Amino acid sequence: MPTDKTTDNSHSFESYFKRATSPLAVLCLLRSHPMYGYELSQAMKQASDGRFTISVLYPVLYRLEHQGYVYVDRTEIINNRARSYYAVTDEGRRHLEKCLREYDEMDKAFRAILNAKTE
Repeated sequence: MPTDKTTDNSHSFESYFKRATSPLAVLCLLRSHPMYGYELSQAMKQASDGRFTISVLYPVLYRLEHQGYVYVDRTEIINNRARSYYAVTDEGRRHLEKCLREYDEMDKAFRAILNAKTE
């Protein structure tokens, strides 16, 4: 049965872009201070005026933790629920700076392509 491409967002440009940039967005937001998951998702939503959200935030955090870029700074129990605060490691800060440089370079290159005049 064919799918309606107007409602299938799993392969949209936005979906691919978010998937590729989610780790960068998370590291950028965590660089100022540790945050727990919900706080991080709300900061992301607020900073992007609701445009950039990650529906699978915890797998991104777990992957960054596994890579050594973030760590659990502390865990609090609030209303019988554990709230883990994530923070950026020194290695994560170095990785973030490298990624930001690469992102800027790719953005400039892509904008040049978008503005190229073809004959």
